[in-house]
Amino acid sequence: MKYRKATFDDVEAIFALVNDYAGDGVMLARSRNTLYETLRDMIVAEDETGTIVGVGGLHLLWDRLAEVRTMAVSPQLTRRGIGGEIVRRLMAEGRTLGVKKFFTLTYKPGFFQTLGFHTVTKDALPQKVWKDCIDCPKFPNCDEIAMVKLEETTDSNK
Repeated sequence: MKYRKATFDDVEAIFALVNDYAGDGVMLARSRNTLYETLRDMIVAEDETGTIVGVGGLHLLWDRLAEVRTMAVSPQLTRRGIGGEIVRRLMAEGRTLGVKKFFTLTYKPGFFQTLGFHTVTKDALPQKVWKDCIDCPKFPNCDEIAMVKLEETTDSNK
């Protein structure tokens, strides 16, 4: 499996992958426009044939706060560590920028729990998080689960 930053050539494959899940109601849909605008946020997983089989994005929101979003793995390849590896790479990228708190809004809390995230109330997230929610078809009745992972600090990296 090859993991790399997404490019313009990947948008149609990402669009299909994400919106297949959205059609099943387990993920929010993303427009092509949104994917193009957030392309720099994304990492893709590519199989040996060059097919995009996974995607995830890291969206920076506020001082040391970032959202893991647009997470999808081809249904035939789930439970093989692809999604976990994408999240680990996104978080490593975030840490290099100084991110201390990662969060996600998800319908798959079990997946994120395996990566060290814990459930919080949506009220625990700052108002900055909700700026994108205004355009969501589920607003104001969001049924996603809010989860957070705080980066541990040691005396050497405070």
